[in-house]
Amino acid sequence: MESTSAVEQAVQARIAAARIRIQAAKKRRDDLTAARRRGLARRHAQKLRNQAARRDQPPTEQ
Repeated sequence: MESTSAVEQAVQARIAAARIRIQAAKKRRDDLTAARRRGLARRHAQKLRNQAARRDQPPTEQ
């Protein structure tokens, strides 16, 4: 039967904690990327709506 020393257990715990931190950071980046894409798409759609609305209006006198 193979026993694991306290040092090895501590190292394994630190490695596991680092994996969790790395995965959490990746999830945050993925979430922010998705939110950014949604925001960009929304702004682009609004810009196109604004352009269409300006095209539909009669020209203003200056």
